[in-house]
Amino acid sequence: MSPTNNGTSGTNRSSFMVTPAKRSYNRRSEDQRIADLQSKIQKIKERMELKQRKDSPVLREVARVQRILRKFAQTAQDHGRSDLAMSTQAFVAGLDRLVNTPEEPVRRRMRQASSALAELT
Repeated sequence: MSPTNNGTSGTNRSSFMVTPAKRSYNRRSEDQRIADLQSKIQKIKERMELKQRKDSPVLREVARVQRILRKFAQTAQDHGRSDLAMSTQAFVAGLDRLVNTPEEPVRRRMRQASSALAELT
């Protein structure tokens, strides 16, 4: 029996093969490398602060409370009380947001309309 390609597949394959294009590299300048390293240092410092903050007893209890509340929400959902489940999940989400924010709250600026009303009175 003879092969079905009759030895022509080698020539066809070579005509369709595409060589990969050469990559072009952009070398970063010293300033760019320094800026990247500084951003990495900042991230590591934030992570260290977060680890130190996690050691507080209140934050350790929050994790336990969240776990219990999630379990309660699932039980409420299983027994047809989706209203309780949704309320509990919303509370857990709010609690999670409070725990994961910086200790100093961000102050928001007053709206223009509010300040205009204050000037009128």
